[in-house]
Amino acid sequence: MRCITTAYITRRTLAVLLLLTLGALATASPGYRDVTVHDLRAAQQRGALILDVRTSVEYAAGHVQGTQLLAVADLAGCMSEVPARQTVYVICRSGARTAHASALLEQDIRNVTGGMNTWQAAGYPVKIGGRP
Repeated sequence: MRCITTAYITRRTLAVLLLLTLGALATASPGYRDVTVHDLRAAQQRGALILDVRTSVEYAAGHVQGTQLLAVADLAGCMSEVPARQTVYVICRSGARTAHASALLEQDIRNVTGGMNTWQAAGYPVKIGGRP
């Protein structure tokens, strides 16, 4: 009878620990904050730092005016170039690469959800061609 009680307590304890762990993971902050393209537009008009983490080909096809190109593939080697004490807005095509880039950066990061697809769909201006 004692083995059954010990097994029950062990299973119950494990279940409680699992629930506590899952709860902690669900409420954990990813280290950056998601923002909309409307938030980005307001920040752009204030002169905020905006990183475009797409490839140079994608950037040349159309980007937000005033962005700095820093492809996510190059980010690990160039993180020291991103100002440490400044809010940084990060954008890509759809938002997937920005989430990855935002997780790597340690600055005050704003991850632009929906990326350039949503920016263009909202009717905001796009600059074609060139590098920053």
